[in-house]
Amino acid sequence: MAINLQKGQRVDLTKGNPGLTRILVGLGWDPVESKGGGGLLGSLFGGGGGANVDCDASVIMLSEGDKLRNNSDVIYFGNLKSSDGSVQHSGDNLTGAGDGDDEQVNVDLSRVPSHIQKLVFVVNIYDCAKRKQHFGMIRNAFIRIVNPTNNQELIHYNLSDDYTGKTSLIVGELYRHGSDWKFAAVGSGTNAVSLGDLVRTYA
Repeated sequence: MAINLQKGQRVDLTKGNPGLTRILVGLGWDPVESKGGGGLLGSLFGGGGGANVDCDASVIMLSEGDKLRNNSDVIYFGNLKSSDGSVQHSGDNLTGAGDGDDEQVNVDLSRVPSHIQKLVFVVNIYDCAKRKQHFGMIRNAFIRIVNPTNNQELIHYNLSDDYTGKTSLIVGELYRHGSDWKFAAVGSGTNAVSLGDLVRTYA
């Protein structure tokens, strides 16, 4: 039975699941339905032939003090696999249409280098400034953690806040706690307009 988290909650991941080393992290979202095809949302979601909201999930691998040591420790659609092989991204989903996970990240916790203390899962909107898009145009955003050996969902967190005007989301964090790993449901919106902007906050 999955643990359903609220914003700000933290939960043990590996302590209660002995032997768990590989996890699948699924992230999903849906575009807000346009009503009547008019106005801004109508133009964005088909009413006026506008662009879809293209959300991109990424992982930022941080060392002590929440610092990014190397740009290669940012796993996203342009760098799908960490150099040590511990984190692997499924690739880009351009629309967010359909049920289930829109993007997935496989993590082998046993291979995460010892200097990496935290994995931060973020979602940003591609070209949001040019397209004048923000997370108020997205609904049903979630993150979940699955045991891939038996497809059991361990953790599920629905991001239910109003993120109108926010252009990136810090969704959740996996972090070391002694020899174990914990998960924190963050759900914070920021005004970073690109992944690069977001990454610079950890420099």
